[in-house]
Amino acid sequence: MSAMTMPLNMDKIAKGLRAERRGRVAASGGYFGALQLLADVEARFRVPAGGGRATDPRWTKRRLVPLAPATLKRLDDFTAIVWERSGVRVEPMQLAALLLERTTEQLSDDDANELVRTRRPGPR
Repeated sequence: MSAMTMPLNMDKIAKGLRAERRGRVAASGGYFGALQLLADVEARFRVPAGGGRATDPRWTKRRLVPLAPATLKRLDDFTAIVWERSGVRVEPMQLAALLLERTTEQLSDDDANELVRTRRPGPR
């Protein structure tokens, strides 16, 4: 195995740095977030056995999601970048599903509770 393909032993690296592993860190935006998203597409999307468009085989539910035209345009622009950099053709809504999954995985119950603000009845 060459040095470029050897898997990293994060425990050994932490020990060598006299550090402690505390969990996984995920990039959420910017350049590194885009690279992580591209890596997710390359790692998860597979062409079905019968042919067709590459997708995540774990996705079994389909739903309609309303979007603003500007949001769909941005997703379309992002899919062009994914195609250019990885050669994987991704549809805008596939990318939206991937972003939605990543966001929900990162949200804690406390984060979700903060999203819902209870309205207190005030004087009328």
